[in-house]
Amino acid sequence: MSGADKPGLDVGGTAMLISVARAIAAAGCQRLIVVGPQRGGAVASGLAEVAERLPGALMVVREDPPGSGPVPALRCGLPEVTASSLLLLAADLPFLTGAELTGLRQLAAGAGDAAGAVLADMTGQPQWLVSCWQTAKLRAALDDYQGASLRGLLAPLRPAVLHVQVADGRPAPWLDCDTPADLAAARARLSTSAEGS
Repeated sequence: MSGADKPGLDVGGTAMLISVARAIAAAGCQRLIVVGPQRGGAVASGLAEVAERLPGALMVVREDPPGSGPVPALRCGLPEVTASSLLLLAADLPFLTGAELTGLRQLAAGAGDAAGAVLADMTGQPQWLVSCWQTAKLRAALDDYQGASLRGLLAPLRPAVLHVQVADGRPAPWLDCDTPADLAAARARLSTSAEGS
């Protein structure tokens, strides 16, 4: 993204980070832990607005070194978790809603010996940054993990897999925005969906 603050970029007039935060609040979560820089302006205002709906409020922590990837970010954020389970989410998912997160939480809670649950895309591939985990099991796995791949950390935990049906015309909740082309496509997709409704 040429150095831009990717989660702060907007799709449909809302920063992607705010869209994810709103989905978290809609799913009934208690607290939001954002791993990344302190943000100002509309993003900070949007986060503060969401935090008012969360009993445990908002915490922002920074991985070291900054921007070093999802495993270091998880190592930074996980010590701040006090709940028995957590949602692990990317901040560039403009179409994620509380419905998918509620489904993940319910599946993880009833998954027996599984350490958690992960959302699958339309091809059945797990989307590791849309997942829910038992905090203790994730901590134990991370303590023993020396690699840098999030898949390498999470796949051996053998989570339950959530498959969701996406209504015609609705963008898929797992669509993320890793490149300028992804961002443009997401904006175009949202515009097309709005015109068709």
